[in-house]
Amino acid sequence: MATPTPAAPSETVTPRYGERAIAEAELICFPNPRVARPYEVAIELPEFTCTCPFSGYPDFAVLRLLYQPGPRVLELKALKLYINSYRNRSISHEEAANRILDDLVSACDPAWMQLEADFNPRGNVHTVVRVSHGVRQPC
Repeated sequence: MATPTPAAPSETVTPRYGERAIAEAELICFPNPRVARPYEVAIELPEFTCTCPFSGYPDFAVLRLLYQPGPRVLELKALKLYINSYRNRSISHEEAANRILDDLVSACDPAWMQLEADFNPRGNVHTVVRVSHGVRQPC
């Protein structure tokens, strides 16, 4: 008769440092160093993911953010972590773009901001959602 193998000790699953950072993500800003001068900041986030609320399939997009800072400027690492928090979120393309814009506007109060969410084609359909806030000033 074989000796039973002792049960493996239950493992403690600790979220990895990246998962913890994403879970704790909050948009951080710093003071605009040139409040009196209109200028633009362009940021591209090529690895945006979320899931389709209807099929559960993953959606992939390139986010293109263009904005003219108001009193505050977005901190890039905080922005990256915030965007990564959408990875497992079930959300439509339209709601994702609008919610992200609302959160960014709330965080940094830009003079003008535009977000373009360019989703990869799926099922022979290519979607681009463009949302904006404020009035663009000449630079």
